[in-house]
Amino acid sequence: MSYVITPPAIVALPVAGGGQFPVHRIYCVGRNYVEHAQEMGFTGREPPFFFMKPADAVVPVPEGETGSIEYPSLTANLHHEIELVVAIGVGGRDIAAANARRHIWGYAVGLDMTRRDIQGEMKKLGRPWCIGKAFEQSAPIGPVVPLAKTGVLTSGPITLSVNGVQRQKGDLKELIWNVDEIIQEVSKAWTLAPGDLIFTGTPAGVAAVVRGDVMEGRVEGVGTLRVAVR
Repeated sequence: MSYVITPPAIVALPVAGGGQFPVHRIYCVGRNYVEHAQEMGFTGREPPFFFMKPADAVVPVPEGETGSIEYPSLTANLHHEIELVVAIGVGGRDIAAANARRHIWGYAVGLDMTRRDIQGEMKKLGRPWCIGKAFEQSAPIGPVVPLAKTGVLTSGPITLSVNGVQRQKGDLKELIWNVDEIIQEVSKAWTLAPGDLIFTGTPAGVAAVVRGDVMEGRVEGVGTLRVAVR
């Protein structure tokens, strides 16, 4: 086939143990830890809602390395959100929660970087807030660890520190909607495909970073993600 422009490169994440995981779509769950929902002005187990990021928002960070992102334009309030990322290996639609685990290929540690001031302004105006979430380099992600190595994750600490000072701390068992339920709900609205990623939500403690800060996020059983802001 002859393309009239150069096709974009395939976005892929390193896989622990070797290989590459090609990225298709990125789905994100909003306000999925109670304390984070409360710090954002909400409470309780509200129906799950989702937003998306483009695949090329991904910044792959190989194991043991420190990745970097540029401080984005249009914001003076860039926030970190540490999250467990689920990598989908088998697609499907209307997947029952009881069957969800057979669709998981593995897990990764990810950061949902957010232009909080712009997101807040869009909320006030009743407008879509993708501009606050779906910008370049807004999704740094570490290696994908195969499910065969981690087992199914339903609990375990999830933390983030900035310049060595802890800011976020939670446990995967505190997810309002667990991973199986998230897969069920996402697949009602979209047909999941191999290569899809799902950001599952962030615990309380989200806050701003500036140029020169180094973020270090960790999910027990998956690994550590280090990212510097430049």
